Amino acid sequence: MNDFLFYLDIFGVIVFALSGALMAGRYQLDPFGVVVLASVTAVGGGTIRDVILQTPVFWVEKPYYLYVILATAILTIVLIRQPKRIPKRFLLIADALGLALFAVLGTQKALYLGAPIPVAVVLGTITGIAGGMIRDVLCNVIPMILREEIYALAAMLGGSLFIILHGLNWNDTNAMIVSISAALALRLAAIYWHVSLPAFHIVEKPKKEKGTTKIIEKK
Repeated sequence: MNDFLFYLDIFGVIVFALSGALMAGRYQLDPFGVVVLASVTAVGGGTIRDVILQTPVFWVEKPYYLYVILATAILTIVLIRQPKRIPKRFLLIADALGLALFAVLGTQKALYLGAPIPVAVVLGTITGIAGGMIRDVLCNVIPMILREEIYALAAMLGGSLFIILHGLNWNDTNAMIVSISAALALRLAAIYWHVSLPAFHIVEKPKKEKGTTKIIEKK
């Protein structure tokens, strides 16, 4: 892993750990809960990706990721003393940045480990969304991917764009920067302008009530 990828990966872990810690603050969890939520958000998607690829799980092989997560959680607790005052949009922006970073990084790792192109895009998407899904489920919140918001689509855009640029022989650094920027821009646009995909509704026909026969008695 070159220096750019290393620092980008660490930054992504910090951003997602911050996202999990902020969510814990909004729901008034104790310090242990903050660390747990920060951890599952930061490493959940990458863990699933590595298990599917049958490669050593990145944070097991390199435990310094756990130190980064722990430090992020502790600093969040110490520096942000009134989590209720944190705008909800700040949490969404942090999550969007983590989504864009990990979607492209996950696609790049899957591609370089020999995964077919469609599989690489799927695994990149999982890397970007799974940690946030676990975080939301633990907080008893409907995951953003299941709501009427552009979320997974942004991750898929980032991964697909990276593969296209890589196929055009772009330098990996430039391809990643452009792909991450595109995924982030789409997600932020969806947040700012409330852009969403059309929801799928099944409209059931109202059941006809059986008419009752009135018996009119003759007097």
